[in-house]
Amino acid sequence: MLQNVCVQTPVGLIRIWASESAITELSWEQEQPVHVQACQPKGILAAARDQLLAYFAGDLQEFDLPFEVSGSAYQKAVCAEIAAIPFGETRTYGDLARRIGSSAQAVGNACGGNPIPILIPCHRVLGVSGLGGFSGQGGVETKVALLRHEGAAGLLI
Repeated sequence: MLQNVCVQTPVGLIRIWASESAITELSWEQEQPVHVQACQPKGILAAARDQLLAYFAGDLQEFDLPFEVSGSAYQKAVCAEIAAIPFGETRTYGDLARRIGSSAQAVGNACGGNPIPILIPCHRVLGVSGLGGFSGQGGVETKVALLRHEGAAGLLI
């Protein structure tokens, strides 16, 4: 059974979903849910909430959470490559495509299908001549905010 927790962040209200053993999804909420559990999350959800808050506080640069990426073997391979990009660094869709033996467009599509953005940092993947897209709430503006937070904004000027 999946459980979830909401976390208020500088880029909006985020809901994190988890099975008993791994984080499965991260999404944005439009507003505070009406039915919020009064109890505190435990286990993986508590760790995910705490790590996300530490990330935005500037106290954490690498997430140490188990992920369960839904989708094809290709989606999982792209997400694994994305997860390996260090804090404050970026790669292009083409860089990842060369590592996987694929096309940049296919990598871009897989980035758009990343079910766990921020924690699997697809915001660190850029186009060769621009930012590329971002599937989270706020689109490219949120991508820029995350890159600025990580000190990678020099690439945008």
